[in-house]
This record gives sequence, C-alpha cells and structure tokens, in this order.
Amino acid sequence: MKTWMKNQGNLLLVAFLGWSIQGISMEKPMTIEHKLENGLNIVVREDHRAPVVVAQIWYKVGSSKEINGITGISHALEHMMFQGTPSLPGDGFAILISQHGGRNNAFTGEDYTAYYEELDTSNLSISFESEADRMVNLTLSPESFAKEIQVVIEERRMRTDDNPQHLTYERFMSVANPMGPYHHPVVGWQNDLDQMKIGDLRSWYEKWYTPNNATLVVVGDVKADEVIKLAEQYFGKIPSRQLPNHKEKKELRSLGEKRIKVQIPAKLSYAIWGFDVPTIKTADQESEAYALILASALLDGGESARLNKYLIRGSQVAASANTSYDAFKPYGTQFLFSGIPSEGHTVAELEDMMMEQVNVLKYHPIPEDELLKAKTQLLAQEVFEKDSMSDQATMLGLLETVGLSWKLADQFPDKIKAVTAEQIQQAAQKYFIPERLTVAELVPEKSKE
Repeated sequence: MKTWMKNQGNLLLVAFLGWSIQGISMEKPMTIEHKLENGLNIVVREDHRAPVVVAQIWYKVGSSKEINGITGISHALEHMMFQGTPSLPGDGFAILISQHGGRNNAFTGEDYTAYYEELDTSNLSISFESEADRMVNLTLSPESFAKEIQVVIEERRMRTDDNPQHLTYERFMSVANPMGPYHHPVVGWQNDLDQMKIGDLRSWYEKWYTPNNATLVVVGDVKADEVIKLAEQYFGKIPSRQLPNHKEKKELRSLGEKRIKVQIPAKLSYAIWGFDVPTIKTADQESEAYALILASALLDGGESARLNKYLIRGSQVAASANTSYDAFKPYGTQFLFSGIPSEGHTVAELEDMMMEQVNVLKYHPIPEDELLKAKTQLLAQEVFEKDSMSDQATMLGLLETVGLSWKLADQFPDKIKAVTAEQIQQAAQKYFIPERLTVAELVPEKSKE
C-alpha cells in the first residue's frame, strides 16, 4: 500500500510539473531591430506597463580584446566616460540625468562595456543626446585620469586583492585560460594599472567607441518607430570608423589536468573546479549548451538541488557548494564548481564528494520529476526577470554584443523545454573529464598582522 501511494505521488508530481512547465506564460513582446547607415544597431522592445524607459548602449569591447601592458583599459575607460565632455564638463552627465529624475551607471565585462539610463519616457531624448555626445566628445583630461585611475586601483584592492576568494578566482582564470581571451581580469593586472597613461585610453576610445561597434537597446513605454527616429536624430550624424583588425585569441588545446594552490591570508579554505566547455556560440550543437545550463540547475538550482542535498545537508562536508555556467559568451568557457569545506573537513574530501555527484550525473538516470522541476525553476526565473525592464534590456544587449541574436531571449524557454535527460548526460560525459579540469585551491595562511 505504501509503495503504491509513493508511486502515485511521484506520478502526480510529474503530472503537476509537466502542467506547470507548459502553463508558464512566455508571451513574446513586440521587439523591433533596426540599423542606421553608420552601423549603429538598435533593438527596441515595447513594454507599456509603466511610463518609464531603460536605454542602454553596448560597445563590443572588454577585457577579452586587451593585451599584456594595457589590461584593465576597458574598465578604466568606463570610469572616464563619466568625467565630462565640453558641453557636459565634469559630473555634468550624471547631474543632468539626476535632475530629470533618472539614474545611470555602467558595467564592463569580458566581452562588452555598457552604459545605461533609467528615465521617465518623456526624457528619452536626454539620454540619447548625452550618450551621443560622449561617444565622440569625451574630454579625457590628464588631471581627471590621474584621480580616476587611483579609484580603479582602489577598486581592485578592495574587490580582488583583499578578497581571498576573488583572488583565487582571478588566478584560476589565468591558469584555466593560459592563452585565451579570458586570461586577463576585467579590472586589469596591478602592474598594467600602475603604468597606464591617458594616451592609452585615448587610443582605446578612438578605436572602439564608434557607432558601428555599438548596440542601442531601449525597453519601456515607447513606440519603436519613434525611438528609431530619435536615434537617427542624435546618433545618425556620427560617422562610423574602421574597426581595428583584431586578432582573435585562441586557447591552447588542453593536455591534461591543471592544479594550483593560492597561499594567502584567509579565514577559510576554498576551491574552484572548472571544466572547459563550449557556449551556445561555440558548441558543436547548441543543444549541448542548453544541456549544460540544465546540468547546473540540477546540481545547484535551489535548496533541493543535488549539491545542497548531498554535500551540505546530507554528508555536511560542505559549508557551501555551488555551480556556475555562462552559456552566452562568444568563446569557450568553464563550467565551474566551487565550495568551502565545513569545519572538520578538507578540500580533498569536498572534491571527492563533488566529483561523486558529477559521476552520478554522468552515469545514473535522471529522474523525470527532478528534470521537470529544474526546468520549471529555470523558466519561472525567466518570467520573473522579464518583470524588470532593466533585466530585459540587459539580456537583449548582451546577446547582440556577443554575436548572438536578441531573438534567442524569446527562444530560450522552448530550447530549455526540449532538453532531454540523455542530452544532459551526454554533455556531462563529454566535457566533465579530467583532461578538461582546472583546480584552484585557496590554502589559508595566518595573517602577518
């Protein structure tokens, strides 16, 4: 009787999750793409729930395009973009946006530098006029740079040098990607920051900040045709420039497992395990990347996910255990596992348990209800993110900038629904192997203080 009830319960759960995943609404909003004659790409998504708008401009340049000697320059230039133009000197840009009730900021990644404003819809022209101004008229004064590069250096110190886990990750990436585009940290190596000159930034600015290397994304209570006319008015007159003949960095073929130990003052042991994997853009079949997305969800998709269930709550060998995988990159990347062993346990024990779960994923059948639950959680998260105009704009801009199409954002739910348990296991068996593994272990030392 108990066995029958358990089976019936499992069947009911599968039926419920199957209904849930189909019932999640994935309405595709109106999105228009347009390109100006000077090469500026424009993506507009209408969202009329509130009288506000998010405007973002993405430049296809980040740390992946940097070389030794100027690492961190994309991020440093992002800081200088807020230091004024002749028409908006000093903090004029930020002050102008604030005066109209908006907010603005920017972020730099490995493959992009992006700037954004969130405003009342009636003030969209202010965003366009100001962004067009600093696309071509940035002041780049030596005095401002001398102050701002110190801000960048302090940012590096606080976020990386004084953070043992972040410093371990930085060293992990340099070893996992010895020749590839993701070897350098976004913030840059300290030696390069110390020697950076204003002329370096001016040259970088003139190379990459041009309309034919940018995507303008607008999401909000707007009409697409009016946004395109406005963009033509402010950006259309900016001439395009020939982009540098950038030589792509190709990663070395892995010849075996790589391991490093990072010995620095720290309170807790910590480790990162990363397998070299493809992304949507680089996979032999894009279904492999979606299978890896679901592998991450199965392992680390909430309280009931496998790492939490077996490593933290079960064996209690881990104080924390996580996975991370970014499928939306133009080059190959790493599928990351990270963790902190609990008191009385070691990194070696944690690794054994972590790899045990990797092998279970590779060789043991994935229960249907567990897979459905992981898909439902992923798609529910997708729905929640679409409640935010800013998150919508960021996804559209990211996809366009890394060489994918914004349409992939709307196709994502169907791609996830189509993944099978067999595809997940095939991807895990293909990529989660020792030859593709890099390990960085943080070995705490007592502080000299």
